[in-house]
Amino acid sequence: MAKAKRMYGCTECGATFPKWAGQCGECGAWNTLVETVLEGSATPAGRGGWAGQQANVKTLAEVSVEETPRFSTASGELDRVLGGGLVDGSVVLIGGDPGIGKSTILLQTLCSLAQRMPALYVTGEESQQQVAMRARRLGLPEDKLKVMTETCIETIIATARHEQPRVMVIDSIQTIFTEQLQSAPGGVAQVRESAALLVRFAKQSGTAIFLVGHVTKEGALAGPRVLEHMVDTVLYFEGESDGRLRLLRAVKNRFGAINELGVFAMTDRGLKEVSNPSAIFLTRAAESVPGSVVMATWEGSRPMLVEVQALVDTSHMANPRRVTLGLDPNRLAMLLAVLHRHGSIPTYDQDVFLNVVGGVKVLETASDLALLAAVISSLRNKPLPHDLLVFGEIGLSGEIRPVPSGQERLKEAAKHGFKRAIVPKGNAPKEAPPGLSVVAVTRLEQALDALFE
Repeated sequence: MAKAKRMYGCTECGATFPKWAGQCGECGAWNTLVETVLEGSATPAGRGGWAGQQANVKTLAEVSVEETPRFSTASGELDRVLGGGLVDGSVVLIGGDPGIGKSTILLQTLCSLAQRMPALYVTGEESQQQVAMRARRLGLPEDKLKVMTETCIETIIATARHEQPRVMVIDSIQTIFTEQLQSAPGGVAQVRESAALLVRFAKQSGTAIFLVGHVTKEGALAGPRVLEHMVDTVLYFEGESDGRLRLLRAVKNRFGAINELGVFAMTDRGLKEVSNPSAIFLTRAAESVPGSVVMATWEGSRPMLVEVQALVDTSHMANPRRVTLGLDPNRLAMLLAVLHRHGSIPTYDQDVFLNVVGGVKVLETASDLALLAAVISSLRNKPLPHDLLVFGEIGLSGEIRPVPSGQERLKEAAKHGFKRAIVPKGNAPKEAPPGLSVVAVTRLEQALDALFE
């Protein structure tokens, strides 16, 4: 194989230079030159593209469309997030804050999978002794899983070709480097080239690979954005590192639905899956308190009941504070304006604090009605009933719009003992679930009357 030629390319204009410089000579941008590898004129045999295959032109009718086989990871919540199981040759990228449980869940998964198929755990951050100590502390089976400490991608792939694992973990991609580049591990070029080699190996060999990715202080995956485009699935761990619950969310999945959510509980024996998350999120005070209401959010393919809390207090500043945890702050400002215009309830002199209990991030608009219900309950110091469920989208003209999967949300509420629900008229069922009284509303004014009648 011919030696690779190193060049430096500008990430702004694409110009290439033989040496690094602080400023691009073409566009004038600073600190945009990144080391890249230019292969020789002849493509090495068997390299192909990221998909690991040589160019082969076919019509769509000639391409086999057999369903991609999957195998279970022995964790129902992880299988749910992956879209039903792990696909041979897929590459899954898992990101999250330090200490959130990325290495723990992968070690648990591989120790379980190693009992029925070859598995390899490659770590560039820990020694083999540290991995073994964690496995024993968690009470995991240790007799089948093979562990390797290495950071050179060429050595890792050569070992994997010899061991032929069906599942492999790389912990983490930011510690891996390729000998073709001179930059330090963790750099843009090193992460991109190392990930490209791993993706190509996965497609050629059929080995399913998990990549652990570090995150920046803003919460995004460190390294080049192209890393998320190269892999098949991107998973994010959410939740507080010192809290008990961990949420695993899929933001990209070529083999399943996105925004699927898996719920885990951190214990002294590792991460345990939570099959009924609504029961945990609904652990409420014994007595009704102002500013608390339950809503039904839709996460992936299932409904989930969560509690929304609001605290409204007189502001002593020129600009009242608007603080949200788990909700969109811009949408809160819009809804407070709708409340003033169509509900005649001003909050321009009030500080408003909102929180979703359990660390869940609610991104859908079905939380609008519950959000305003909690705000008004705290503002008037009037508690809402324990057995009340609220959901619905609010428009700028004060109308209550229907949301998807309303029937499933009501069934989930009835299953947990709720007696009354205030929903958009478009989500009102022909026959309410047993024990649940449904109040359908079309305007914000009607919803306020139904809430505080």
